[in-house]
Amino acid sequence: MLSHEQMRQVEQGGRTQHAVYVYEAPVRLWHWITVLAMTVLMATGYFIGTPFLMLPGDDAGMYLMGYVRFAHFAAGYVLAIGFAGRIYWALVGNEHARQIFMPPLFKLAWWSEVMFELRWYFFLEDRPKKYVGHNPLAAVMMFFLFVLGTLFMIFTGFALYSEGAGHGHWSGVMFGWVLWLIGDSQTVHSLHRLGLWLLLSFIVVHVYAALREDIMSRQSIISTMISGWRSFRD
Repeated sequence: MLSHEQMRQVEQGGRTQHAVYVYEAPVRLWHWITVLAMTVLMATGYFIGTPFLMLPGDDAGMYLMGYVRFAHFAAGYVLAIGFAGRIYWALVGNEHARQIFMPPLFKLAWWSEVMFELRWYFFLEDRPKKYVGHNPLAAVMMFFLFVLGTLFMIFTGFALYSEGAGHGHWSGVMFGWVLWLIGDSQTVHSLHRLGLWLLLSFIVVHVYAALREDIMSRQSIISTMISGWRSFRD
């Protein structure tokens, strides 16, 4: 049973809509900080892998790639610190704060719901189901592609960062083992760049799914990550 603080009714267009408080302020703040950090990381990461051509003696923009790398490293720090804070909030926040970190992967009934949502996304179901938080398909995609993918990018990114940070730097102490585990720096570079394209593909699908669900499932998706409240239009 939801408390009055968790549930409210919204009058819109002469109809009453039920709204449930889903995402707390720290979750919403982390989401948009992560959006900005990943935008910078992906743009600068692409150019680090495909650097600008600089002509010898051209003073203008001579250090351009240096600025690109600095922006990449700074955004990497923001992403990693924000992700650490998000893990903390998954432990102390409400049930929706930990949904993408601890999906019920070993419950058969939950996987049945995942398959239903998959059919819904492929237009094989006539009507959607209503979920207060992430639907099961979104939760499993967020866990495997976003949560684990982001962790992989943080670990490999700081491992590569440690190569230029000098002996004894904290990044080498904490993440230098990644280079040893994978085998060599070039392989880590290649996997890190592959992770860029996988995360970018996930983000494209994620945005599409959010827009689609906002329209077709008749429940708020995008505005919920701004206000925290999810409203149901049926």
